[in-house]
Amino acid sequence: MKIFSPLYAKVMIWSKHKYAPFYLYLTAFVESVFWPIPVDIMLAPMALAKRSLAWRYALGATVFSVLGGAAGYYIGHALYDPVVLPFVEFMGYQNKMQTAQAWFADWGVMVIFIASFTPIPFKVFTITAGIMAMVFLPFMLTALVGRGLRFFLVAGLMVLGGEKMEAKLKQYIDILGWITILAAVVLYFFLKH
Repeated sequence: MKIFSPLYAKVMIWSKHKYAPFYLYLTAFVESVFWPIPVDIMLAPMALAKRSLAWRYALGATVFSVLGGAAGYYIGHALYDPVVLPFVEFMGYQNKMQTAQAWFADWGVMVIFIASFTPIPFKVFTITAGIMAMVFLPFMLTALVGRGLRFFLVAGLMVLGGEKMEAKLKQYIDILGWITILAAVVLYFFLKH
């Protein structure tokens, strides 16, 4: 079933839109606080569509993601009781929050690097860093390094891969899409237990 090919074609058209950078930076900011969609989904096609601007896009995504991380930190630090705790309880995320807090206790600032570089939801750790009153400057510097490495890696792969990568992506986008969905379902059931 080819549902990802048409979506990919639309994303490539949208990535060339004059307001695409604004939406990328807005997504980078809110993804660090609450947005469930990773920045890479916009950054990769934009870097592929306009390779001459790929590094600018990666830098903007990094800066706005770290600023969003600061907002997430503030929410966790200042609004835990009135906002975060009721939301966590409503969603049934108490175990996830306890896991994040345990990781902070065990690994400290390295958790921020891991969360900022990997597909682990960054927002959980920005808010938890605020809840646990992590020292702000190391939090921000670690987030800057981790997010920067991730977004510049994505942009770099698009620039280096160029037209060959675009052709391969078009060829295998449906298979990759279904593999991603399957991996997400498996991860969901794994983390649920």
